[in-house]
Amino acid sequence: MDISEVNRRLKVALDAGKRTAAERRVRSDEAAKHYDAFLAGRAVPVFQHMAGALTAQGHPFRVMTPSDAVRLSPEGSSDEFIELVFDSSIDPPEVLARVVRGRGRRRVETEQPLREGTPLAALTEEDVLEFLLREVVLLVQRS
Repeated sequence: MDISEVNRRLKVALDAGKRTAAERRVRSDEAAKHYDAFLAGRAVPVFQHMAGALTAQGHPFRVMTPSDAVRLSPEGSSDEFIELVFDSSIDPPEVLARVVRGRGRRRVETEQPLREGTPLAALTEEDVLEFLLREVVLLVQRS
């Protein structure tokens, strides 16, 4: 194979890679803006309502908002929690639903998209509530 052909094809591949990376950054920045609005306007309020409802039912829970996430955990336990986080390492970026439970000395962590294939701007309070209802029952049963 001719070296000039290798050089030409390498240049084309590098240029395409730069374009792809720039387009991905734009998508990621746009998704981050949607995530901020989703977190503040939909996710955090639903988590707070859930914590209040659980506490009223005799299951004290608290809501925390660590860096760009929202977390619901039983009072007195930081080892078990349910949270939503933004994952910009994948394309397109998604909201991940993460659940951490203790099993004896082991720690079991599961992670999945909040609603797979759904754009961030289309995620709703109902999506958050469905996720919380599914997962909080398991945490309450364990405590």
